[in-house]
Amino acid sequence: MPLDPLAKRLLTMMAAAAPQARSRPSVNARRQSLTKLMQFARADAPDVTTSDGMLSGPGGELPYRLYSPASAGERAPGFVFFHGGGLVAGSIATHDRIAAALAHATGCRLVSVDYRLAPEHKFPAAVDDAVAATEWVAREAPTLGIDAERLVVGGDSAGATLAAIVCQEAVQNAGLSIVAQCLICPVLDFEETSPSREEFAEGHLIDRATIEADLADYLPGGLDAASPRISPLRATRLTGLPTAIIHTAEFDPMRDEGNAYARKLLAAGVVVEHICHDGMVHNFHAMGAILPQAQLVLSQIGEQVRRAVAR
Repeated sequence: MPLDPLAKRLLTMMAAAAPQARSRPSVNARRQSLTKLMQFARADAPDVTTSDGMLSGPGGELPYRLYSPASAGERAPGFVFFHGGGLVAGSIATHDRIAAALAHATGCRLVSVDYRLAPEHKFPAAVDDAVAATEWVAREAPTLGIDAERLVVGGDSAGATLAAIVCQEAVQNAGLSIVAQCLICPVLDFEETSPSREEFAEGHLIDRATIEADLADYLPGGLDAASPRISPLRATRLTGLPTAIIHTAEFDPMRDEGNAYARKLLAAGVVVEHICHDGMVHNFHAMGAILPQAQLVLSQIGEQVRRAVAR
């Protein structure tokens, strides 16, 4: 299917505003760019209330925001959410509308976590924070109004990287019960360049220069990018993982790794609900002001999560 006309218009506008010669973006430029992009997020969540707090992380306290839909009872399913941004950008604030929309659509009490970012905090800080935050939510579930036996872990883009790693490591933790993982346009492989990364390396919302800059800022030198704690697609033991809800986009550089992970999970006997969205680009779910499909995918995720937590 061809690139969606509205998505094409967005990419044309972004190309016109970008400098002619693309170079490695600075960290500040990367963060400002994501903040501007996330202003296109539009999602209805009129019934969702929020409260802010701090949770215990391995490097100190981490901010979180709890989203509670009006439909949630005294103890609702929980959703631990990690924002995207290449592990160097993004925050609770940039993803506020998306987090609220996911809480509304899923009926979960959603905890959005401000994990530590690179380059100030390189790998494995974000991974350690994500694992610790999920364990904290499980421990504090009664206080948060969450049913610890119905816990979903998810994220978008690099936030989905963290969610996938948390679920892989949770298999070894008998005290943590995750019923589903929700991976939206996930980044899952830092070791090899897939055909989609080559085909859409330029002019498709996130380009090669940005991806390479993120990786250089995130990883200390000398590490093996094939480690499952860096590239969860490279994990060899996937049996027993929670139900996977995976949404990829046809014109996303990360499309192939998300599709490949869905196939690997299925081969390992994991329940998988996977949709590759025709004509869409990376981060399309967060551009509801431009793309009608954004609201559609959030509604689909809501239905999928509700089924998963009801099993």
